Amino acid sequence: MRVRFWGTRGSIAKPGPSTLRYGGNTSCIEVRANDGTLVVIDCGTGSHDLARELLSGPAPATRGHLLVSHTHWDHIQGFPFFDPLFVGGSEWDVHAPGGRAQHLRSALAGQMSYDYHPVMLDSGEGTLRFHDLSEGVFQAGSIRVTSQYLNHPALTLGYRLEADGCAVVYASDHEPHLLPPPGPDPVTPTHLEDRRHVRFLEGADLVIHDAQYTLADFPAKAGWGHSPTEAVVDYAIAAGIGRVALHHHDPLRDDDGVDRLAEAAQRRAARARTTPEVFAAREGAVIELAARPGCRAPAPAERRSALLPVEAGRVPTVMLLGTHPDLLRSIRAALEAERLRVVHCPDATAALRMARAEPPSLFIIGDGDSSERELDVCRAVREDSRLAEVPVLMLTDARHDAEEMASAFRAGASDCLVHPLKPTLLRARVRTWLLRGRPA
Repeated sequence: MRVRFWGTRGSIAKPGPSTLRYGGNTSCIEVRANDGTLVVIDCGTGSHDLARELLSGPAPATRGHLLVSHTHWDHIQGFPFFDPLFVGGSEWDVHAPGGRAQHLRSALAGQMSYDYHPVMLDSGEGTLRFHDLSEGVFQAGSIRVTSQYLNHPALTLGYRLEADGCAVVYASDHEPHLLPPPGPDPVTPTHLEDRRHVRFLEGADLVIHDAQYTLADFPAKAGWGHSPTEAVVDYAIAAGIGRVALHHHDPLRDDDGVDRLAEAAQRRAARARTTPEVFAAREGAVIELAARPGCRAPAPAERRSALLPVEAGRVPTVMLLGTHPDLLRSIRAALEAERLRVVHCPDATAALRMARAEPPSLFIIGDGDSSERELDVCRAVREDSRLAEVPVLMLTDARHDAEEMASAFRAGASDCLVHPLKPTLLRARVRTWLLRGRPA
């Protein structure tokens, strides 16, 4: 496979003299298989130059697959200007996280409405097929794609592309579920969702990973949905990755700052027994991946189709088990904004009785302190055959406390959410678990 970086900046385009070496355009990656299958990952401002490249020459490339990680603006701003999608005779499949009816198409059409853009989505002459995704697998020409949710304040998917004996993973934007402790040495991730993320990356020849911040940045950046470079290095070591490209550079970080970031990541990687190659993604860089034996396939649990059917059925119910009034109000407001049915019962015994009579789609347990009482409630849920498969999200205030997280997981929690939690991040995590629970 051949990989080319067309945009490596995060959040907002940052052209100018201070970003000449690594580039100022937002996310866009081109991947080509040996048979010519074309996959474009994200459609930030970098896609404009890619579009010109694809349409130049005697054989314009007007067929392909566009994988959108999520529909935040820095990942779709180039979509209205990506001309290969709209020229006569073109044929493209566009994929992105779904969960609401026609979410992908309506999001992109909204960006191209008359108020914001002179050409509307339906004005193009090409054929566009929109696909709303969850976790699972699908085929993009000769490339097998596995999608998995990332941790970001919007439904966001990472993509693992496998073809020609090679594997490439794109994981942007993503925040660790449990930050590594301060210090220079790599650590093995302990949060169950972080371990799941590592399995998604495992054995890849190249991982392109969000690395917008450092641990020192996190007191002000927690909940923004991005990774510190220290965590990315730890993921790479744990996953046995050959090469990792630090991606989604902070718009406030100039080229010299990106240099320092990459050098610090390389020093951390050098302290491990098996050292991955770590470098900063640079606009215009091309990486050729050669076939190798033993390219890892996705785990069997991820073999179901990622393609979502048309949304139908009952509105999911989320049951809250907690007593803190301000926290409950904020959670209820966030979930009702997602058009979810929210049920709260302050008495755990009564709540469990209600849940057995009408099982909810998901539990949220706790007031942010992971008390023994809350762990007992989680155990009671898991011990009831009618509720054992319902996802349980536990609230904790321990951002670095691995033991507190471990106690919650031993009690049967599906996920641990660090409080205080931004409403947008809460909404995305809840929607992620609801979609994971859909029928195979």
